[in-house]
Amino acid sequence: MAVSDLLLQGVNLMLLGMGIVFTFLAILVVALTGMSRLAASLSGPETPPTVAASDAETDDTELIAVISAAINRYRSR
Repeated sequence: MAVSDLLLQGVNLMLLGMGIVFTFLAILVVALTGMSRLAASLSGPETPPTVAASDAETDDTELIAVISAAINRYRSR
């Protein structure tokens, strides 16, 4: 076999391999997009989580005092 024939077979094999990979990836993208749309349609509307009133109205004075003490100790060094 001549070198040109081997190069031609190599190019053909490369193009075939790249075509197979491209086709697989295109099918994968289409499948994932379809599954995403299906999951979104089955899950229904999403509601934001509500914050409990006791969590929103906590007293942070002790936390502020601890943080202030840590900052003062750091700055005193």
